[in-house]
Amino acid sequence: MSPWGVENVEVMEAEQPVAPGDDAYFVVVHGAGGAGSYGPIGERIGRYVRDTLAAEVKGARIADHAGLLDRLRAVARTNPSDIASWAVGAVDCAAWDLHGRLTSRSVADLLAAPEPRSTVPAYASWLSQNLTGVDNLDVLRDVAAAGWRFTKWGLRRDPAESPGQAATSMARAVERCSQAVGSPLAVDAVGTWTPSVAMAFAQSCDPSYLLWLEDPLPQHDLDMYELLAATRMPLAVGERAHCDEDATGLIQYVRPSALTLDVVGCGGLTRATQILAVARSQDVPIYPHGRSLLPGLHLAAAFPDAVPAVEYRLQWEPGRQRLYAEPLRPEDGHIRLPDSPGLGTTPRSTTCPAQR
Repeated sequence: MSPWGVENVEVMEAEQPVAPGDDAYFVVVHGAGGAGSYGPIGERIGRYVRDTLAAEVKGARIADHAGLLDRLRAVARTNPSDIASWAVGAVDCAAWDLHGRLTSRSVADLLAAPEPRSTVPAYASWLSQNLTGVDNLDVLRDVAAAGWRFTKWGLRRDPAESPGQAATSMARAVERCSQAVGSPLAVDAVGTWTPSVAMAFAQSCDPSYLLWLEDPLPQHDLDMYELLAATRMPLAVGERAHCDEDATGLIQYVRPSALTLDVVGCGGLTRATQILAVARSQDVPIYPHGRSLLPGLHLAAAFPDAVPAVEYRLQWEPGRQRLYAEPLRPEDGHIRLPDSPGLGTTPRSTTCPAQR
């Protein structure tokens, strides 16, 4: 094993302007004369990295990703939260970037036994485009015709309607929009449903119009998910998985059609590969969540049999890519793996907030 050790961990702020509420921070891991980074992340995640994790990982072996993850998770367990899990994942991904740079290899190449694929299929999502409010169906048709693996849309419940009324109107919207596009759609409840709405929808919607219904419950309520899984409704979960998630239990209870894992939010690439092994053993494909597009791309390139495509968020991803020196640009529904080592890109310009 390489003797390279982590010397320092910093949190840097992008100098480019971002929209209010958008992520603007990068984690930078230094060691062996090099630096690896991951971002953008939110300010609270960056603060957790700086104040809680940075001192704990000094001296950790850069190439011992499982050992580094154990260190990070031990700290996060003292006060578990979504922020802590995201911070663990951000440091893990920055360490993978550094490892790749020091060895002049891509992260996908470090992850994969065979040579990784150079181009990865993507599916497009546009969650602010709510299917129950779509008047111009050409918007959906135009996106679907752009070469994506498939498309995913928002399906928000109208809070003024009863669970039964909301389920009926959303089921009709899915049928109408799927017929307009000419293929099944993936839809996301976007945190607006209740368990009663989810069950009513499962009983109202023809599943032939759906690739999957994503995160219909506000949390991983495994008992309720077990009831939903008993219907014919195809389900997708995983975006909310944290670094200590019981992946086996989640898959066995939900029996999902897809695991929409957030590669950073679940604890980073190291944890994602552990979860991938469980998903593969249960024949559940992984479609990485788009907020962590760059590490998700490397996971998909390294494991094409288990990760068929990555999510490209049409509304938000172009803005995030402006913070990179080498932005990712999809072509005909596919994204090419960067040629540079590590994760393949760096922040355009950053500054340390503490030095301002």
